[in-house]
Amino acid sequence: MKNLFKNESIRHFKSLVEKHDRIVLTCHMRPDGDAIGSTLGLCHLLRSMGKEANVVVPDRVPRSLMFLPGVKDIAVNTQYDPYCARLVNEAGLIIMCDFNTASRQGDLAPLITEAGCDKVLIDHHRGPDIDCGVMFSYPEMSSTCELAFRLIAACGWYGYVDARSATCLLTGLITDTQNFTVNCNSPEVYEIMMHLVEKEADKKRIIDEAVKATSYDALRLNSFALLERLTIFEKSRCALVVLSKEDLDRFNYLKGDTEGLVNQPLNIRGIVYSVFMREDPDCIKVSTRSKFDFPVCDICSDLFNGGGHLMAAGGEFYGTLEECRSVFIENMSKYDRHLPQRLDKLDLGRQGSVSSKQD
Repeated sequence: MKNLFKNESIRHFKSLVEKHDRIVLTCHMRPDGDAIGSTLGLCHLLRSMGKEANVVVPDRVPRSLMFLPGVKDIAVNTQYDPYCARLVNEAGLIIMCDFNTASRQGDLAPLITEAGCDKVLIDHHRGPDIDCGVMFSYPEMSSTCELAFRLIAACGWYGYVDARSATCLLTGLITDTQNFTVNCNSPEVYEIMMHLVEKEADKKRIIDEAVKATSYDALRLNSFALLERLTIFEKSRCALVVLSKEDLDRFNYLKGDTEGLVNQPLNIRGIVYSVFMREDPDCIKVSTRSKFDFPVCDICSDLFNGGGHLMAAGGEFYGTLEECRSVFIENMSKYDRHLPQRLDKLDLGRQGSVSSKQD
């Protein structure tokens, strides 16, 4: 496996870890498998090295990740903010994982930003804007967990990886690659998976818990969304799913219930990108996914105060759900220039209740 890092950066990172005994690891709001996998995976590693390491996150961990070892020890800022503040204030080093701007930490951001300790960023998103002493920013990585494992290997710490750490890191790798179906063209991604399985990470259990498992209400909500709230725009090869607060309440929505929903329309032959809008209490949450290198990150950056990866991005809209939908539809044609020249015929079958009209 290639060493992608500058020797100076590795030496600096190692010296910071060796220097400090109290270390905090943190990630972005609405943490996913990669955010929790990288922070918790590194936390277990650091504890194996004799460090007093803790994970502090902005808000609650989704149910799909509650199987991870050590997840119940995570400090959640929205629930235990005085405790989180104490951990951060006492830390000599903060390792920030899987986010590129402070705004992605919500209410936790001021606490992390104003902390006067040493800081390290480990991330795979484009355009990092974080003040830190050492930055490992590699957008070409499949996941922050892949990047974290490469750092572990480069630092000579592979021997400290145990089953707990391996399980967390493999979870991030699996969830961010959608079980090795996207962003994993490099053979080295599979080499990393092999090493983590060698450390007794249970790949089957991770897929069962983090990818497949769902609740009855969540299954009904996702089925309803695809049956009643999916619109296909034939000219733009786009699928749009919109869920209102009323829709969510009808199916007793809990955080994480729509995880992965945005990916489902991409299975329709001929669809190039998918957009999902969900009415949250404070904003409209927008998630996008695509194929064929279609830059959904531009849509999120231009229209929804967000960004992310080329083919996986998100953002937020402050207004009504209908306004959010209208803004997207009115601007959709601007991105048609990025569509591939050759595409499969759009397979809508008999269309049924799915609208294929370009609004």
